[in-house]
Amino acid sequence: MNWCHYRFRSVWYLPARPALVGAVLEDAENYPLWWPQVREVLPLDEHSGRARFRSVLPVDLVVTARERRRDPGSGVLEIDMSGDLQGWARWTVRTGPGGAGTRAVYEQEVEVRKPLMRRLAVPGRAVFLANHALMMRAGRRGLRAHLERLASRAEVG
Repeated sequence: MNWCHYRFRSVWYLPARPALVGAVLEDAENYPLWWPQVREVLPLDEHSGRARFRSVLPVDLVVTARERRRDPGSGVLEIDMSGDLQGWARWTVRTGPGGAGTRAVYEQEVEVRKPLMRRLAVPGRAVFLANHALMMRAGRRGLRAHLERLASRAEVG
């Protein structure tokens, strides 16, 4: 078993139209506005950027993300990652159950490249998994609140 290899899958149910959720997820530069653990996103060009993440653990992860697929029609947004994490991530956005809201699925497969985390791979694996789970929970909550703010602005405007 490669202790530095991780596969994640999260499903978020959100009270907004898939088109709006997809548009917010495509706008990676503004993730720090609603996702507390995404500390910084710097565009490099039209299809790539550098992001810095930090969850509960006092360790920053820096990745360069390059767009691999952006298909609003099918609700798929996919990136390749390099840097402290090597691999890919994908959002798949669809109409929610019963035709209400959105079901957003986040999938990620990465190998940790950060030397400290590689050295701690075996004893730290459970902690790293919990750290990721907390980050995803905060992201879901943050996105939900952000979508609610956007909806209330639309009602006022």
